[in-house]
Order: sequence, then C-alpha cells, then structure tokens
Amino acid sequence: MDQIIIENLKVFAYHGVYPEENEKGQNFYINAILETDTRNAGTSDDLDLSTNYGEVCMFLNNLLKEQTYKLIEAVAENAAEALLLRFPLVRRVTLEIRKPEAPIELPFESVSVKIVRGWHKVHLSCGSNMGDKKAHLDGAVKALRADVKCHVMRVSDWIVTAPYGGVEQDDFLNGAIEMETLYTPEMLLEKLHKIENAHGRERTEHWGPRTLDLDILLYEDCIMYTDNLIIPHADMQNRYFVLKPLAQIAPYVIHPLLGQSIGRMYEAFSETIEAP
Repeated sequence: MDQIIIENLKVFAYHGVYPEENEKGQNFYINAILETDTRNAGTSDDLDLSTNYGEVCMFLNNLLKEQTYKLIEAVAENAAEALLLRFPLVRRVTLEIRKPEAPIELPFESVSVKIVRGWHKVHLSCGSNMGDKKAHLDGAVKALRADVKCHVMRVSDWIVTAPYGGVEQDDFLNGAIEMETLYTPEMLLEKLHKIENAHGRERTEHWGPRTLDLDILLYEDCIMYTDNLIIPHADMQNRYFVLKPLAQIAPYVIHPLLGQSIGRMYEAFSETIEAP
C-alpha cells in the first residue's frame, strides 16, 4: 500500500491530566502515515483522486484544538478514527501524538503514543427462523448500513435452509454479508449482539429457534480463540447454510486456516453431501 507521510505537524492544544495543562496549553507534534492507493492520482495528476494532505493537516489541527482530552491515548484514538471516517481513500493510518512539554520532572526529549488503525474486511452469516424472517434479516443489514463504522459492500440472496443441530423447528432464512469495519472483532461482536437484541433475540436453547442470528465468519486473516469468540467461525466449512450464500458474494476469499477459497469449499461440500 502506498503512503502519504506527515511529520511533526505542530499543534498548540489543551490536553493533559493536570489542570494547568488544560488552562495554559502546550505544543503537540503529530506524525501520520496514511496508507492509500496513490496510483490513480499519480497517473492522472488529479487532486480529486488524491487524499489532500493539506486538508489532513488542517483537519488534525482543528480536531486537536476543538476537543480536550486528559490522555494522549485518547487524542490518538479519536484522531485516527476521525481521519478514517473523513478521508475515504485512506485504508489505514499510523498516528503518533508526541508531547515534548509533558510535566515530567526529569530530563527527557518527548513522550508519545503511536497507534495503527484501519478498515478491516469482514464476512458475516445471518439467519432467522422466527416471525417475519426476511424483515429480521433486512433489518440487520439496515442497522449495519446506518453505522458509520461499517461499510456494507455485498449482501447475498436470502436462502431457505433446514435447521442445523437436531432441534425440531421451522426452516431458516439465511444469508451472508461482506463489509468493512473499524470495529475490532470483540467490538463487532458486541455490535452484532445489540442488533440481535433489538430484534428480540433470546438465548434460551442451544441450536434453538431465533429471531435473528448474526455470526462473524471471517475477519480478514484473523485467527483467534477466546471464551466468547472464535474466528474463523468453527466448522463453517461443513455448513451448507453458511457456505452457499458466502460463496455467492466471496468465492475467492481464502479461509486462513484451511488455505482454500470459499468457492472451492462450497464445491467440495456440495460434491460429498447432498444439500438440504
């Protein structure tokens, strides 16, 4: 990925834990690496196809002056997110907030916080087998589209599938969603639970009926296993209701553990097991 680099942007602002820092202010220095594709701008010499670094500098200057935070960690976090939301061509940002006038009673040059934040491609599975199934699925997509930290890119067709797990219940309406997000996996899971709860989701029976079920299937190449979240989603390669809609919108995406494309996994599954 190409980079636009801003070094030592000087901003006088009022961030700090101590009252005198908020009252008197001090100089902060910002270093930013904006990861983006500069080829179109470079070949066309068209400013509209570029991320205007002058605008980025003014944006950061105004942001640090208009808001006041106790911690430079908070300055960095909020500035990085604001940059990614304001400048759509920037895919990832490395942001360092440097504080050379920090109230430390020892010789030092500066203290700083550096973070890396960016957009992440995610694939979700969604399903419903209670009430107005289509309305629940459409509602989930609408809720994700309404969140500025989520960019819904593709939505599969809704397909009817038999229930999974051995519990007698109505057929499901299932689908898949491809999107980009600023959320971490844990934050995204919390977001999805809120959407499920808004649709009356109750977790009373494992594999039981549900108004809305939203699962993280893939989060780029992330591999994680915690008490609350497993990525890639466990056993997704053996689930027709996951693979069929996912293969429709993301056939060339590679499963980070199995090393196979979603399209090939669906083909292999279809060849060995008769779909419901």
